Amino acid sequence: MNSPAQQDRPVLRGDNAARGRFDAISWLLPALAGAANVFAFAPFRLWPLQILALAWLFNGVIAAPVPLGRSSTRAYFLRGWLYGFGWSAAGVHWLYISMHDYGGMPSWMAALAVGLLALYLGLYAGAATALAGWLRTRWSSSQPVLGLLMLPALWTLAEWMRGWVFTGFPWLISGYAHTTGPLAGFAAVGGVYGVGWVAALIAGALALLWQGLRRKGAGSVRIALPLGVAATLCLAGLGLRQVQWTSPQGQPITVRLLQGNIPQEMKFSNDALVSTLGMYEQMISAEPADLIATPETAIPLLPQQLPPDYLARIARFAQNSGSHLALGIPLSDGPQMYANSVLGFGPEAGSAAMPYRYDKHHLVPFGEFIPPGFRWFVDMMNIPLGDMTRGDPVQSPFGVKDQWVLPNICYEDLFGEEIASQLRGAYRAGQPQASVLLNLSNIAWFGNSIALPQHLQISQMRTLETGRPMLRATNTGATAVIVPGGGLDELAPYTRGVLSAKVQGYAGQTPYILLGNKLVVGLAVLMLLLAWGRNKAARIRH
Repeated sequence: MNSPAQQDRPVLRGDNAARGRFDAISWLLPALAGAANVFAFAPFRLWPLQILALAWLFNGVIAAPVPLGRSSTRAYFLRGWLYGFGWSAAGVHWLYISMHDYGGMPSWMAALAVGLLALYLGLYAGAATALAGWLRTRWSSSQPVLGLLMLPALWTLAEWMRGWVFTGFPWLISGYAHTTGPLAGFAAVGGVYGVGWVAALIAGALALLWQGLRRKGAGSVRIALPLGVAATLCLAGLGLRQVQWTSPQGQPITVRLLQGNIPQEMKFSNDALVSTLGMYEQMISAEPADLIATPETAIPLLPQQLPPDYLARIARFAQNSGSHLALGIPLSDGPQMYANSVLGFGPEAGSAAMPYRYDKHHLVPFGEFIPPGFRWFVDMMNIPLGDMTRGDPVQSPFGVKDQWVLPNICYEDLFGEEIASQLRGAYRAGQPQASVLLNLSNIAWFGNSIALPQHLQISQMRTLETGRPMLRATNTGATAVIVPGGGLDELAPYTRGVLSAKVQGYAGQTPYILLGNKLVVGLAVLMLLLAWGRNKAARIRH
Protein backbone atom coordinates (compact mmCIF):
# COMPACT_ATOMS: atom_id res chain seq x y z
CA MET A 1 0.00 0.00 0.00
CA ASN A 2 1.21 3.49 -0.83
CA SER A 3 2.13 5.81 2.02
CA PRO A 4 0.04 8.95 2.56
CA ALA A 5 2.91 11.01 1.20
CA GLN A 6 2.99 8.92 -1.96
CA GLN A 7 -0.79 9.05 -2.35
CA ASP A 8 -0.77 12.84 -2.33
CA ARG A 9 1.95 13.21 -4.93
CA PRO A 10 1.00 14.72 -8.30
CA VAL A 11 0.09 11.98 -10.76
CA LEU A 12 2.89 11.67 -13.32
CA ARG A 13 2.92 9.35 -16.32
CA GLY A 14 5.67 7.51 -18.11
CA ASP A 15 8.68 9.49 -19.13
CA ASN A 16 6.93 12.65 -17.99
CA ALA A 17 7.69 11.69 -14.40
CA ALA A 18 11.38 12.26 -14.95
CA ARG A 19 10.71 15.74 -16.19
CA GLY A 20 8.09 16.53 -13.53
CA ARG A 21 5.29 17.25 -16.00
CA PHE A 22 1.71 17.29 -14.84
CA ASP A 23 -0.90 15.21 -16.60
CA ALA A 24 -4.19 16.82 -17.61
CA ILE A 25 -5.84 16.40 -14.20
CA SER A 26 -2.82 17.70 -12.36
CA TRP A 27 -2.88 20.81 -14.54
CA LEU A 28 -6.59 21.33 -14.06
CA LEU A 29 -7.00 20.78 -10.31
CA PRO A 30 -4.71 23.59 -9.10
CA ALA A 31 -6.34 26.06 -11.48
CA LEU A 32 -9.82 25.02 -10.30
CA ALA A 33 -8.77 25.23 -6.64
CA GLY A 34 -7.41 28.71 -7.27
CA ALA A 35 -10.54 29.77 -9.15
CA ALA A 36 -12.68 28.63 -6.22
CA ASN A 37 -11.15 31.50 -4.24
CA VAL A 38 -13.40 33.97 -6.03
CA PHE A 39 -16.35 32.71 -3.96
CA ALA A 40 -14.50 33.60 -0.75
CA PHE A 41 -14.62 37.30 -1.65
CA ALA A 42 -17.46 39.75 -2.22
CA PRO A 43 -20.19 39.46 -3.34
CA PHE A 44 -20.24 35.78 -2.22
CA ARG A 45 -18.21 36.22 1.01
CA LEU A 46 -17.77 32.50 1.70
CA TRP A 47 -14.51 33.27 3.52
CA PRO A 48 -13.77 29.69 4.72
CA LEU A 49 -13.24 28.72 1.07
CA GLN A 50 -10.11 30.84 0.94
CA ILE A 51 -8.57 28.91 3.82
CA LEU A 52 -9.70 25.52 2.52
CA ALA A 53 -8.37 26.16 -1.00
CA LEU A 54 -5.03 27.31 0.38
CA ALA A 55 -4.92 24.29 2.72
CA TRP A 56 -5.33 22.06 -0.37
CA LEU A 57 -2.39 23.82 -2.02
CA PHE A 58 -0.23 23.57 1.11
CA ASN A 59 -1.16 19.91 1.58
CA GLY A 60 0.36 19.05 -1.78
CA VAL A 61 3.69 20.54 -0.71
CA ILE A 62 3.63 19.05 2.79
CA ALA A 63 2.81 15.57 1.48
CA ALA A 64 5.67 15.55 -1.02
CA PRO A 65 8.38 12.96 -0.36
CA VAL A 66 11.76 14.21 0.80
CA PRO A 67 14.21 14.94 -0.68
CA LEU A 68 12.72 16.83 -3.60
CA GLY A 69 14.61 16.74 -6.87
CA ARG A 70 14.69 19.44 -9.49
CA SER A 71 11.74 17.89 -11.31
CA SER A 72 9.67 17.81 -8.12
CA THR A 73 10.53 21.42 -7.27
CA ARG A 74 9.47 22.38 -10.79
CA ALA A 75 6.24 20.45 -10.37
CA TYR A 76 5.37 22.30 -7.18
CA PHE A 77 6.19 25.61 -8.79
CA LEU A 78 3.72 24.73 -11.54
CA ARG A 79 1.17 23.66 -8.95
CA GLY A 80 1.37 27.03 -7.20
CA TRP A 81 1.56 28.95 -10.47
CA LEU A 82 -1.58 27.30 -11.83
CA TYR A 83 -3.34 27.89 -8.52
CA GLY A 84 -2.45 31.59 -8.67
CA PHE A 85 -3.45 31.76 -12.33
CA GLY A 86 -6.90 30.30 -11.67
CA TRP A 87 -7.37 32.58 -8.69
CA SER A 88 -6.46 35.72 -10.63
CA ALA A 89 -8.25 34.84 -13.86
CA ALA A 90 -11.52 34.14 -12.04
CA GLY A 91 -11.15 37.12 -9.74
CA VAL A 92 -10.25 39.90 -12.20
CA HIS A 93 -11.86 38.64 -15.41
CA TRP A 94 -13.81 41.91 -15.48
CA LEU A 95 -10.72 43.68 -16.84
CA TYR A 96 -11.82 42.25 -20.18
CA ILE A 97 -14.85 44.58 -20.05
CA SER A 98 -12.75 47.72 -19.72
CA MET A 99 -10.39 46.74 -22.50
CA HIS A 100 -12.91 45.33 -24.98
CA ASP A 101 -16.30 46.90 -24.29
CA TYR A 102 -15.06 50.40 -23.44
CA GLY A 103 -11.47 50.43 -24.68
CA GLY A 104 -12.27 49.10 -28.15
CA MET A 105 -9.60 46.39 -28.01
CA PRO A 106 -10.22 43.26 -30.13
CA SER A 107 -11.78 40.48 -28.05
CA TRP A 108 -8.89 38.06 -28.58
CA MET A 109 -6.35 40.65 -27.50
CA ALA A 110 -8.35 41.67 -24.41
CA ALA A 111 -8.73 38.01 -23.37
CA LEU A 112 -5.03 37.45 -23.97
CA ALA A 113 -4.14 40.50 -21.85
CA VAL A 114 -6.26 39.22 -18.95
CA GLY A 115 -4.70 35.78 -19.29
CA LEU A 116 -1.15 37.17 -19.32
CA LEU A 117 -1.88 39.27 -16.23
CA ALA A 118 -3.25 36.18 -14.45
CA LEU A 119 -0.16 34.19 -15.44
CA TYR A 120 2.05 36.95 -14.10
CA LEU A 121 0.16 37.17 -10.79
CA GLY A 122 0.32 33.39 -10.49
CA LEU A 123 4.12 33.56 -10.45
CA TYR A 124 4.03 34.80 -6.84
CA ALA A 125 2.11 31.75 -5.64
CA GLY A 126 4.36 29.48 -7.69
CA ALA A 127 7.48 31.03 -6.21
CA ALA A 128 6.13 30.53 -2.67
CA THR A 129 5.36 26.81 -3.12
CA ALA A 130 8.56 26.04 -5.03
CA LEU A 131 10.77 27.87 -2.54
CA ALA A 132 9.03 26.14 0.37
CA GLY A 133 9.74 22.73 -1.16
CA TRP A 134 13.33 23.60 -1.98
CA LEU A 135 14.08 25.00 1.49
CA ARG A 136 12.43 22.02 3.13
CA THR A 137 14.90 19.70 1.41
CA ARG A 138 17.87 21.97 2.05
CA TRP A 139 17.01 22.45 5.72
CA SER A 140 15.62 18.91 6.30
CA SER A 141 12.53 20.49 7.86
CA SER A 142 9.71 18.47 9.40
CA GLN A 143 6.12 18.68 8.22
CA PRO A 144 5.02 20.89 11.18
CA VAL A 145 7.88 23.32 10.51
CA LEU A 146 6.93 23.41 6.84
CA GLY A 147 3.20 23.86 7.49
CA LEU A 148 3.33 26.30 10.41
CA LEU A 149 6.48 28.31 9.73
CA MET A 150 7.78 28.13 6.18
CA LEU A 151 4.69 27.99 3.97
CA PRO A 152 2.73 30.76 5.78
CA ALA A 153 5.82 32.98 5.84
CA LEU A 154 6.65 32.52 2.16
CA TRP A 155 3.01 32.91 1.14
CA THR A 156 2.80 36.19 3.07
CA LEU A 157 6.02 37.55 1.61
CA ALA A 158 4.86 36.62 -1.89
CA GLU A 159 1.57 38.48 -1.41
CA TRP A 160 3.38 41.47 0.06
CA MET A 161 5.73 41.60 -2.93
CA ARG A 162 2.77 41.36 -5.29
CA GLY A 163 1.50 44.54 -3.62
CA TRP A 164 4.48 46.70 -4.66
CA VAL A 165 6.55 45.09 -7.44
CA PHE A 166 5.94 47.02 -10.71
CA THR A 167 3.80 49.46 -8.64
CA GLY A 168 1.75 46.53 -7.30
CA PHE A 169 -1.59 44.86 -7.96
CA PRO A 170 -2.89 43.56 -4.61
CA TRP A 171 -6.50 43.11 -5.74
CA LEU A 172 -8.05 39.97 -4.18
CA ILE A 173 -5.08 39.01 -2.03
CA SER A 174 -5.97 36.54 0.72
CA GLY A 175 -6.74 38.93 3.57
CA TYR A 176 -9.58 40.68 1.74
CA ALA A 177 -11.72 37.56 2.05
CA HIS A 178 -11.86 38.10 5.82
CA THR A 179 -13.52 41.49 6.30
CA THR A 180 -16.15 39.44 8.12
CA GLY A 181 -15.53 36.40 10.28
CA PRO A 182 -13.12 35.77 13.14
CA LEU A 183 -9.94 36.88 11.37
CA ALA A 184 -11.11 40.46 10.76
CA GLY A 185 -9.81 41.43 14.20
CA PHE A 186 -6.21 41.03 13.01
CA ALA A 187 -6.61 43.83 10.42
CA ALA A 188 -6.01 46.62 12.94
CA VAL A 189 -2.77 44.91 14.01
CA GLY A 190 -1.21 43.59 10.80
CA GLY A 191 -3.31 45.01 8.00
CA VAL A 192 -4.56 42.97 5.07
CA TYR A 193 -1.24 41.09 4.80
CA GLY A 194 -1.39 40.26 8.49
CA VAL A 195 -4.87 38.82 8.03
CA GLY A 196 -3.56 36.83 5.06
CA TRP A 197 -0.68 35.52 7.17
CA VAL A 198 -3.06 34.29 9.87
CA ALA A 199 -5.25 32.66 7.20
CA ALA A 200 -2.14 30.95 5.81
CA LEU A 201 -1.22 29.70 9.31
CA ILE A 202 -4.67 28.16 9.66
CA ALA A 203 -4.40 26.67 6.16
CA GLY A 204 -1.07 25.13 7.10
CA ALA A 205 -2.59 23.75 10.30
CA LEU A 206 -5.49 22.20 8.37
CA ALA A 207 -3.07 20.61 5.90
CA LEU A 208 -1.13 19.10 8.82
CA LEU A 209 -4.38 17.91 10.36
CA TRP A 210 -5.27 16.15 7.12
CA GLN A 211 -1.87 14.47 7.07
CA GLY A 212 -2.31 13.36 10.69
CA LEU A 213 -5.77 11.92 10.07
CA ARG A 214 -4.57 9.99 7.02
CA ARG A 215 -1.62 8.46 8.82
CA LYS A 216 -2.39 5.23 10.63
CA GLY A 217 -1.29 5.24 14.21
CA ALA A 218 -0.59 8.97 14.18
CA GLY A 219 0.01 10.34 17.66
CA SER A 220 -2.42 12.69 19.32
CA VAL A 221 0.09 15.55 18.99
CA ARG A 222 -0.18 15.41 15.20
CA ILE A 223 -3.90 16.05 15.50
CA ALA A 224 -4.03 18.23 18.60
CA LEU A 225 -1.31 20.67 17.47
CA PRO A 226 -2.92 21.85 14.21
CA LEU A 227 -6.39 21.90 15.81
CA GLY A 228 -5.05 23.99 18.68
CA VAL A 229 -3.29 26.44 16.34
CA ALA A 230 -6.41 26.97 14.20
CA ALA A 231 -8.73 27.34 17.20
CA THR A 232 -6.36 29.69 19.04
CA LEU A 233 -6.01 31.99 16.03
CA CYS A 234 -9.77 32.17 15.47
CA LEU A 235 -10.39 32.94 19.13
CA ALA A 236 -7.63 35.56 19.13
CA GLY A 237 -9.22 37.22 16.11
CA LEU A 238 -12.60 37.33 17.83
CA GLY A 239 -10.96 38.83 20.89
CA LEU A 240 -9.16 41.50 18.87
CA ARG A 241 -12.46 42.56 17.32
CA GLN A 242 -13.55 43.67 20.79
CA VAL A 243 -10.61 46.06 21.16
CA GLN A 244 -11.48 49.70 20.49
CA TRP A 245 -8.27 51.06 19.02
CA THR A 246 -9.80 54.43 18.12
CA SER A 247 -12.46 56.62 19.72
CA PRO A 248 -14.98 59.24 18.52
CA GLN A 249 -13.60 62.70 17.82
CA GLY A 250 -15.64 65.91 17.69
CA GLN A 251 -19.22 66.20 16.53
CA PRO A 252 -20.63 64.04 13.72
CA ILE A 253 -20.97 65.62 10.29
CA THR A 254 -23.77 65.28 7.76
CA VAL A 255 -22.71 63.90 4.40
CA ARG A 256 -24.29 63.61 0.96
CA LEU A 257 -22.57 61.16 -1.42
CA LEU A 258 -23.58 61.59 -5.06
CA GLN A 259 -23.92 58.71 -7.52
CA GLY A 260 -24.46 60.06 -11.04
CA ASN A 261 -24.71 56.69 -12.83
CA ILE A 262 -23.24 58.07 -16.06
CA PRO A 263 -22.67 55.18 -18.52
CA GLN A 264 -18.97 54.87 -19.27
CA GLU A 265 -19.54 55.04 -23.02
CA MET A 266 -21.22 58.45 -22.52
CA LYS A 267 -18.91 59.91 -19.89
CA PHE A 268 -16.61 61.70 -22.34
CA SER A 269 -19.16 62.11 -25.12
CA ASN A 270 -19.63 65.68 -26.32
CA ASP A 271 -23.37 65.08 -26.57
CA ALA A 272 -23.59 64.11 -22.88
CA LEU A 273 -21.23 66.66 -21.35
CA VAL A 274 -23.78 69.46 -21.06
CA SER A 275 -26.35 67.25 -19.37
CA THR A 276 -23.67 65.76 -17.07
CA LEU A 277 -22.52 69.18 -15.90
CA GLY A 278 -26.09 70.33 -15.32
CA MET A 279 -27.02 67.14 -13.48
CA TYR A 280 -24.11 67.36 -11.03
CA GLU A 281 -24.66 71.05 -10.37
CA GLN A 282 -28.30 70.30 -9.60
CA MET A 283 -27.42 67.33 -7.35
CA ILE A 284 -24.82 69.37 -5.48
CA SER A 285 -27.07 72.38 -4.87
CA ALA A 286 -30.24 70.39 -4.10
CA GLU A 287 -29.56 70.38 -0.37
CA PRO A 288 -26.78 71.57 1.97
CA ALA A 289 -24.63 69.20 4.03
CA ASP A 290 -21.43 69.45 6.01
CA LEU A 291 -19.75 67.38 3.28
CA ILE A 292 -20.98 66.78 -0.28
CA ALA A 293 -18.81 64.43 -2.36
CA THR A 294 -18.99 63.57 -6.06
CA PRO A 295 -17.41 60.56 -7.79
CA GLU A 296 -13.97 60.52 -9.38
CA THR A 297 -13.84 62.84 -12.43
CA ALA A 298 -17.53 63.55 -12.04
CA ILE A 299 -16.63 66.72 -13.93
CA PRO A 300 -14.76 65.20 -16.91
CA LEU A 301 -13.36 68.51 -18.19
CA LEU A 302 -10.45 70.66 -17.10
CA PRO A 303 -11.52 73.88 -15.34
CA GLN A 304 -10.50 76.00 -18.34
CA GLN A 305 -12.77 73.89 -20.54
CA LEU A 306 -15.86 74.41 -18.38
CA PRO A 307 -18.56 76.98 -19.09
CA PRO A 308 -17.78 80.39 -17.58
CA ASP A 309 -18.80 80.72 -13.93
CA TYR A 310 -19.52 76.96 -13.52
CA LEU A 311 -17.05 76.35 -10.68
CA ALA A 312 -17.78 79.79 -9.25
CA ARG A 313 -21.49 78.94 -8.94
CA ILE A 314 -20.68 75.71 -7.13
CA ALA A 315 -18.25 77.52 -4.82
CA ARG A 316 -20.88 80.17 -4.03
CA PHE A 317 -23.37 77.46 -3.10
CA ALA A 318 -20.83 75.95 -0.68
CA GLN A 319 -20.16 79.33 0.88
CA ASN A 320 -23.81 80.44 1.12
CA SER A 321 -25.08 77.10 2.46
CA GLY A 322 -22.26 76.37 4.90
CA SER A 323 -21.40 73.20 3.00
CA HIS A 324 -18.06 71.64 2.10
CA LEU A 325 -17.76 70.11 -1.38
CA ALA A 326 -15.26 67.47 -2.54
CA LEU A 327 -15.39 67.61 -6.34
CA GLY A 328 -13.78 64.99 -8.57
CA ILE A 329 -12.19 66.77 -11.54
CA PRO A 330 -9.02 66.54 -13.67
CA LEU A 331 -6.60 69.44 -13.30
CA SER A 332 -3.69 70.68 -15.38
CA ASP A 333 -0.62 72.58 -14.24
CA GLY A 334 0.88 72.95 -17.70
CA PRO A 335 1.01 71.49 -21.20
CA GLN A 336 0.62 67.70 -21.17
CA MET A 337 0.42 67.75 -17.36
CA TYR A 338 -2.81 66.27 -16.04
CA ALA A 339 -3.75 65.17 -12.54
CA ASN A 340 -6.68 63.11 -11.30
CA SER A 341 -7.77 65.42 -8.51
CA VAL A 342 -10.22 66.46 -5.83
CA LEU A 343 -11.08 70.12 -5.40
CA GLY A 344 -12.47 71.11 -2.02
CA PHE A 345 -14.69 74.17 -1.62
CA GLY A 346 -15.92 75.36 1.77
CA PRO A 347 -17.86 78.16 3.41
CA GLU A 348 -14.68 79.99 4.42
CA ALA A 349 -13.86 83.28 2.76
CA GLY A 350 -11.26 82.75 0.06
CA SER A 351 -12.11 79.07 -0.47
CA ALA A 352 -13.27 79.74 -4.03
CA ALA A 353 -9.99 81.44 -4.93
CA MET A 354 -7.75 78.91 -3.16
CA PRO A 355 -9.66 75.63 -2.86
CA TYR A 356 -8.35 72.51 -1.15
CA ARG A 357 -6.63 70.18 -3.60
CA TYR A 358 -5.75 66.51 -3.53
CA ASP A 359 -3.97 64.83 -6.46
CA LYS A 360 -4.00 61.08 -6.97
CA HIS A 361 -0.60 59.62 -6.12
CA HIS A 362 -0.80 55.89 -6.91
CA LEU A 363 -1.70 55.77 -10.58
CA VAL A 364 -3.16 52.86 -12.54
CA PRO A 365 -0.73 51.33 -15.07
CA PHE A 366 -1.99 51.79 -18.64
CA GLY A 367 -5.06 53.70 -17.44
CA GLU A 368 -3.29 56.66 -15.80
CA PHE A 369 0.37 56.24 -16.62
CA ILE A 370 2.10 54.49 -19.48
CA PRO A 371 4.87 51.99 -18.65
CA PRO A 372 7.90 52.29 -20.93
CA GLY A 373 7.31 50.56 -24.26
CA PHE A 374 3.52 50.32 -23.93
CA ARG A 375 2.36 53.52 -25.62
CA TRP A 376 0.86 51.40 -28.45
CA PHE A 377 -1.25 49.43 -25.94
CA VAL A 378 -2.71 52.55 -24.33
CA ASP A 379 -3.38 54.16 -27.72
CA MET A 380 -5.41 51.10 -28.73
CA MET A 381 -7.67 51.53 -25.68
CA ASN A 382 -8.46 55.19 -26.41
CA ILE A 383 -8.27 56.20 -22.73
CA PRO A 384 -8.79 59.94 -22.17
CA LEU A 385 -6.03 61.56 -20.07
CA GLY A 386 -4.15 58.27 -20.12
CA ASP A 387 -0.81 59.64 -18.88
CA MET A 388 -1.05 61.68 -15.68
CA THR A 389 1.25 63.32 -13.16
CA ARG A 390 1.47 61.98 -9.61
CA GLY A 391 0.49 63.81 -6.47
CA ASP A 392 2.73 63.88 -3.40
CA PRO A 393 2.82 60.69 -1.30
CA VAL A 394 1.70 62.65 1.78
CA GLN A 395 -1.03 65.27 1.38
CA SER A 396 -2.99 67.18 4.00
CA PRO A 397 -6.63 66.32 4.80
CA PHE A 398 -9.64 68.54 4.09
CA GLY A 399 -11.09 70.28 7.15
CA VAL A 400 -14.86 69.82 7.56
CA LYS A 401 -16.08 71.34 10.84
CA ASP A 402 -14.74 69.14 13.67
CA GLN A 403 -13.45 66.49 11.27
CA TRP A 404 -10.49 66.06 8.94
CA VAL A 405 -11.31 64.20 5.73
CA LEU A 406 -8.53 62.46 3.78
CA PRO A 407 -9.41 61.66 0.15
CA ASN A 408 -8.12 58.79 -1.92
CA ILE A 409 -9.09 58.14 -5.51
CA CYS A 410 -10.29 54.77 -6.83
CA TYR A 411 -7.26 52.45 -7.19
CA GLU A 412 -5.44 54.09 -4.25
CA ASP A 413 -7.89 52.36 -1.94
CA LEU A 414 -6.00 49.10 -2.56
CA PHE A 415 -2.86 50.31 -0.82
CA GLY A 416 -3.56 50.34 2.89
CA GLU A 417 0.10 50.94 3.71
CA GLU A 418 -0.01 54.27 1.85
CA ILE A 419 -3.13 55.42 3.69
CA ALA A 420 -1.65 54.31 7.02
CA SER A 421 1.57 56.12 6.12
CA GLN A 422 -0.31 59.39 5.68
CA LEU A 423 -2.00 58.96 9.06
CA ARG A 424 1.28 57.95 10.70
CA GLY A 425 3.18 60.87 9.19
CA ALA A 426 0.61 63.40 10.39
CA TYR A 427 0.59 61.86 13.88
CA ARG A 428 4.37 61.95 14.25
CA ALA A 429 4.63 65.47 12.86
CA GLY A 430 1.88 66.80 15.12
CA GLN A 431 -0.18 67.77 12.07
CA PRO A 432 -3.97 67.35 11.66
CA GLN A 433 -4.68 63.65 11.33
CA ALA A 434 -7.59 62.46 9.25
CA SER A 435 -10.62 61.28 11.22
CA VAL A 436 -12.63 60.27 8.13
CA LEU A 437 -11.46 58.59 4.90
CA LEU A 438 -13.11 59.43 1.57
CA ASN A 439 -12.85 57.38 -1.61
CA LEU A 440 -13.93 58.89 -4.94
CA SER A 441 -14.25 56.24 -7.66
CA ASN A 442 -15.52 55.53 -11.14
CA ILE A 443 -15.43 51.81 -11.87
CA ALA A 444 -18.07 51.96 -14.56
CA TRP A 445 -15.12 50.85 -16.70
CA PHE A 446 -15.82 47.31 -15.47
CA GLY A 447 -19.54 47.17 -16.16
CA ASN A 448 -22.06 45.39 -13.97
CA SER A 449 -19.50 42.93 -12.65
CA ILE A 450 -18.17 41.65 -9.36
CA ALA A 451 -15.55 44.42 -9.44
CA LEU A 452 -18.03 46.72 -7.65
CA PRO A 453 -18.60 44.60 -4.52
CA GLN A 454 -14.94 43.58 -4.52
CA HIS A 455 -13.91 47.25 -4.35
CA LEU A 456 -16.40 47.86 -1.57
CA GLN A 457 -14.82 45.01 0.39
CA ILE A 458 -11.41 46.61 -0.10
CA SER A 459 -12.75 49.82 1.47
CA GLN A 460 -14.09 47.77 4.38
CA MET A 461 -10.56 46.49 4.99
CA ARG A 462 -9.25 50.07 5.14
CA THR A 463 -11.82 50.84 7.86
CA LEU A 464 -10.74 47.77 9.83
CA GLU A 465 -7.05 48.72 9.50
CA THR A 466 -7.39 52.35 10.53
CA GLY A 467 -10.41 52.38 12.85
CA ARG A 468 -11.88 55.23 10.81
CA PRO A 469 -15.04 55.51 8.72
CA MET A 470 -14.70 55.28 4.95
CA LEU A 471 -17.05 57.25 2.71
CA ARG A 472 -17.39 56.15 -0.91
CA ALA A 473 -18.79 58.41 -3.64
CA THR A 474 -18.86 56.48 -6.91
CA ASN A 475 -20.33 56.84 -10.38
CA THR A 476 -22.17 53.52 -10.63
CA GLY A 477 -21.53 51.94 -7.22
CA ALA A 478 -20.78 50.97 -4.63
CA THR A 479 -21.55 54.33 -3.00
CA ALA A 480 -21.47 53.65 0.72
CA VAL A 481 -20.74 54.73 4.28
CA ILE A 482 -18.60 52.22 6.20
CA VAL A 483 -18.13 52.82 9.92
CA PRO A 484 -15.78 51.20 12.46
CA GLY A 485 -17.35 48.08 13.85
CA GLY A 486 -18.60 46.88 10.47
CA GLY A 487 -21.68 49.05 9.91
CA LEU A 488 -22.51 49.63 6.25
CA ASP A 489 -25.04 51.84 4.49
CA GLU A 490 -25.03 51.44 0.71
CA LEU A 491 -26.83 53.05 -2.23
CA ALA A 492 -28.25 50.64 -4.80
CA PRO A 493 -25.70 50.30 -7.64
CA TYR A 494 -26.51 51.43 -11.16
CA THR A 495 -29.03 53.99 -9.97
CA ARG A 496 -28.83 57.76 -9.88
CA GLY A 497 -29.19 58.99 -6.35
CA VAL A 498 -27.75 60.50 -3.19
CA LEU A 499 -26.72 58.66 -0.03
CA SER A 500 -27.29 60.91 3.00
CA ALA A 501 -25.95 60.02 6.42
CA LYS A 502 -24.52 61.38 9.66
CA VAL A 503 -20.94 60.26 10.18
CA GLN A 504 -18.84 60.30 13.34
CA GLY A 505 -15.11 60.83 12.91
CA TYR A 506 -12.58 58.81 14.92
CA ALA A 507 -9.12 59.54 16.31
CA GLY A 508 -6.39 57.30 17.68
CA GLN A 509 -3.75 54.92 16.42
CA THR A 510 -4.13 51.28 15.51
CA PRO A 511 -0.95 49.17 15.56
CA TYR A 512 -1.19 49.02 11.77
CA ILE A 513 -1.15 52.81 11.49
CA LEU A 514 2.01 52.97 13.61
CA LEU A 515 3.85 50.00 12.08
CA GLY A 516 2.35 49.50 8.63
CA ASN A 517 3.51 46.32 6.88
CA LYS A 518 6.77 46.20 8.86
CA LEU A 519 5.21 44.02 11.55
CA VAL A 520 3.94 41.24 9.31
CA VAL A 521 7.00 41.26 7.05
CA GLY A 522 9.22 41.07 10.12
CA LEU A 523 7.19 38.18 11.53
CA ALA A 524 7.39 36.30 8.23
CA VAL A 525 11.16 36.71 8.12
CA LEU A 526 11.36 35.62 11.78
CA MET A 527 9.40 32.47 10.99
CA LEU A 528 11.87 31.58 8.25
CA LEU A 529 14.77 32.20 10.64
CA LEU A 530 13.14 29.92 13.21
CA ALA A 531 12.76 27.20 10.59
CA TRP A 532 16.43 27.58 9.64
CA GLY A 533 17.42 27.63 13.31
CA ARG A 534 15.63 24.35 14.04
CA ASN A 535 17.55 22.73 11.21
CA LYS A 536 20.87 24.09 12.48
CA ALA A 537 20.12 22.96 16.03
CA ALA A 538 19.22 19.48 14.79
CA ARG A 539 22.52 19.24 12.93
CA ILE A 540 24.48 20.26 16.03
CA ARG A 541 22.70 17.58 18.12
CA HIS A 542 23.64 14.95 15.58
